[in-house]
Amino acid sequence: MPHHTPLIATIVAGLVLAFIFGTLAHRLKMPPLVGYLVAGIAIGPFTPGFVGDADLAQELAEIGVILLMFGVGLHFSLKDLLSVKNIAIPGAVAQITIATLLGMALGWLLGWPVGEGFLFGLALSVASTVVLLKALQERRLVETQRGRIAVGWLIVEDIAMVLALVLIPALSGILGGKGEALSGNAVLLTLGITLGKVVAFAAVMLIVGRRVIPWILERIADTGSRELFRLAVLAIALGFALGSAYVFGVSFALGAFFAGMILSESELSHRAAEESLPLRDAFSVLFFVSVGMLFDPSIVAREPLLVLATVLIIVVGKSLGALLIVRAFGYPNGTALTISASLAQIGEFSFILATLGLSLDLLSPMARDLILGGAILSILLNPLLFSLLDRYEARQPKAPQGGDEPQKVELQDHVVLVGFGRVGRGIGEQLRAQGKPFVVIEAQLENLEALRAAGVPALYGNAAQSELLQAAAIDRARWLLVAIPEVFEAGQVIENALELNPGLQVVARAHSDAEIEHLEKHGAQRVIMGEREIARGMLELVGQGA
Repeated sequence: MPHHTPLIATIVAGLVLAFIFGTLAHRLKMPPLVGYLVAGIAIGPFTPGFVGDADLAQELAEIGVILLMFGVGLHFSLKDLLSVKNIAIPGAVAQITIATLLGMALGWLLGWPVGEGFLFGLALSVASTVVLLKALQERRLVETQRGRIAVGWLIVEDIAMVLALVLIPALSGILGGKGEALSGNAVLLTLGITLGKVVAFAAVMLIVGRRVIPWILERIADTGSRELFRLAVLAIALGFALGSAYVFGVSFALGAFFAGMILSESELSHRAAEESLPLRDAFSVLFFVSVGMLFDPSIVAREPLLVLATVLIIVVGKSLGALLIVRAFGYPNGTALTISASLAQIGEFSFILATLGLSLDLLSPMARDLILGGAILSILLNPLLFSLLDRYEARQPKAPQGGDEPQKVELQDHVVLVGFGRVGRGIGEQLRAQGKPFVVIEAQLENLEALRAAGVPALYGNAAQSELLQAAAIDRARWLLVAIPEVFEAGQVIENALELNPGLQVVARAHSDAEIEHLEKHGAQRVIMGEREIARGMLELVGQGA
């Protein structure tokens, strides 16, 4: 058996240390991703001990980006994308311009060439896909208005960076790096070809992909094989991402996003999202580990003022620019602050630009280290910004902002039903038939719209949030029925609900004895396990027949 296994060693070391440091971060009331970054630093080339393969880690991280963007696409329709185009396009372009000019100003103060300052500023202008989406998903904001603006803004940034990655090598000579200085006609030709490829990609995905992708999954679903369906989902996400990159020159992330967005129109989109979730989470962890591996901590000691200036451009300058832009378009403070916090970090495209700039002699090693240092520190600070935003919003009046804030239902002695999937839907039908008042808390926007159309009081979001439980009038409720299958989230829902209403009657669902124990530990008085109920029903039939 071979002992030289860099791929296995990198995966194992990354995941094990991510688990250890992520758990420590959680115990210290910090986001787990802080632990993932520390794990990457620990196995990086700039710290003693085991050194992982950074190139392999980057490729594994790219898979995480692909799966994450595919998952977002599954919950993000073309209609959603077009609904925010009026702010996402001008907003993203203006914000990229502001950040680039700030980076160029710092480069000018340091005596850098104009080309180096331009590329440095451009690298500071684009937010990380993974960080932004993880923050939005944790707060169930992806399907809200502010979430759609943030994701649309991100897509525009991605397209802009695709154009930049094609044009920078062609313009390298003009900017002061390797290569010949091209004429104006040659530059226009290159730009025209790139734009043509992006338009062709969008056209092919919307015309051909809209028929092919759902058709493939429907045929596989008809086989009844869950294993083949899961494989089909992964093949579509990874295959379309890779094919789009090679054929049209767009990013992996953009190809995967469009594949997911097209599939979102299919009835199988929810099942596809569920099947891809475990791998998506695992590879997103490896993304943060790979980022940590790139960071040389000594840059903070060697150039503390320059690192601070870089971080200020990212966290203050860029986000303040985004805040002013969103407010200028007439959106409320809640939306503007969410977009601002979402974009106050940099990530994967910044690393790609830094690597490209170094290879073309457009960036010095110092500039590259500042970009990486700024990325790490801004990613570490981003959860803190969202935490401050959460506290700020908690102190604001609960009036609706852009359709995101829940209004408290006016019910008494009612049932609060968490989750409206197959189990929750069956419960809801029986409650309506019995004439019992109830309110539903649901995290899937499609189910929410159907509930409201049927006249059922329904709230959107994660029921573990105390604000949402309060909006469901949990303090006046008699029953809490937790119909979601995620046992850890269910336990948190029960614990938070009982804090608000200690006399609440709680019933939950489980799939194993361990889950029953977990839910009862958190306060559930009755836990239903499907397998046991099926067995009991069958035995009752046998008894009746006897």
